[in-house]
Amino acid sequence: MSAIEPGNQKLSFREELQQQRFDDHRYYHHSRINQSLHLLSATCFLTCYAMLFVNPGFAVIFGWVVAQWLRQIGHFFFEPKTYDDVNKATHEHKEAIKVGYNLFRKRVLQTLWAVVPVVLWFNPSFFGLLEAHVTFEGFLDNLAILWIALAVGALMFRGIQLFFLTNVQTGLVWMTKIITDPFNDFKTYLKSPLYLLLRGEVIDPMYHVRHELEEDDEPQPAH
Repeated sequence: MSAIEPGNQKLSFREELQQQRFDDHRYYHHSRINQSLHLLSATCFLTCYAMLFVNPGFAVIFGWVVAQWLRQIGHFFFEPKTYDDVNKATHEHKEAIKVGYNLFRKRVLQTLWAVVPVVLWFNPSFFGLLEAHVTFEGFLDNLAILWIALAVGALMFRGIQLFFLTNVQTGLVWMTKIITDPFNDFKTYLKSPLYLLLRGEVIDPMYHVRHELEEDDEPQPAH
């Protein structure tokens, strides 16, 4: 689940992946601006995935500088921090139960992302780990290596951490969700810009979420 809560042990891998995606949407993507930015980010990430086979250095730098920032701006600046009436939860509660990177963990990750090129510029071999660059092109190549290492490291760190906080399946599901998010976000938020621009709908009313939550709350017949 996108919220660290008990009760998901009996779910299959596919069911838990669907649950994580649903929870991530209902808790953390109320803003139509945020949704639209995720659509744009997903398009950029899908371009990066394709470019990995052609120009991996460009794909990594484009992914971090453009796609990742588009993805995070909505969470930091446009997503409501007030009480969530749909899920009956405070912002603080949602941050505490988030499976992946909440805003605090995202700040740490983005800070590391920003520090890496500064360190590399003044330490061309990055403490002897890389062949020292002598040109700006070489600098970009080394930066791409370090940024892809940071991305993989962030994915593995949180995934393995979830092995111990919850269970191995939850960690593996979350890592799968992160890798496949661009495909799911593109499908989920394809119409969000239309709701925002044509209807002036800044906040998603989430009628579908309310309906599903109401169905879950209905008493089940005795067997």
